[in-house]
Amino acid sequence: MAAALSFAFPVAAPEIPPVLPDAVWRADQMGSYHASPVPSGYQALDRELPKGGWPPSVLIELLMAQPGIGELRLLAPTLARLTQAGKTVILLAPPHIPYAAALSDLGIRLPQLILIEVDKAADRIWAIEQTLKSAGFGALLCWLPQARTDHLRRLQLAAAGTEGLSFIFRLLSAQEISSPAPLRIACQPAARGCISVELIKRRGPVHAAPLILPLTIPETLARPLASRASSNTLSDTPSYAVDRSSLAATAARRRATLPA
Repeated sequence: MAAALSFAFPVAAPEIPPVLPDAVWRADQMGSYHASPVPSGYQALDRELPKGGWPPSVLIELLMAQPGIGELRLLAPTLARLTQAGKTVILLAPPHIPYAAALSDLGIRLPQLILIEVDKAADRIWAIEQTLKSAGFGALLCWLPQARTDHLRRLQLAAAGTEGLSFIFRLLSAQEISSPAPLRIACQPAARGCISVELIKRRGPVHAAPLILPLTIPETLARPLASRASSNTLSDTPSYAVDRSSLAATAARRRATLPA
């Protein structure tokens, strides 16, 4: 009877040994990592990331419906910080060659960038794994639309031996599939100049709602956008319109030169 009554009262949660704080965390509290995080450049996002920034030594999945929605601009503050500190940033298998002038406008030092082009999915896995094993980078950005769970598990183990940031870009549909990555973020276009990010997995409590983050527009791209936006008047005759009177005169001159 006494034993039965003892279970009727709340039991104090056991203390986590001090040697395990990075490997074990309570579901209602933020987890931690053994390495110092790198600020994302967005205070609202840093508040939701464990220890207040991008975690090194783990896979970070950014999921999106298609590339080109602003994923590089989302990471631009972090990449600028790393490259200005002399650290290398590796772009592996991007779907398009990044616009160098725009990256430079965002503060990213181009001499610190390395571009690796890989076509086949199996070759991408191998190239990512070898890059992670080298451990000589500040950040690795790789586009991996197709990947099996066992492949991701291998990459996560390889990332654990590095001190850099490891970003994996995958399709948004992959959010329905389990992944060993400790941090998974769904990215979608938002209002003009913004991106919506939703933390669908992190070492901590469930994140309630997406964050809307403003994206910096590079000066190289801002000038053409501004000129188009400020052009409120349209010409009565578009540049591609056909001048019928001119065509008629040309046809008449052509007929006059033909033999009778």
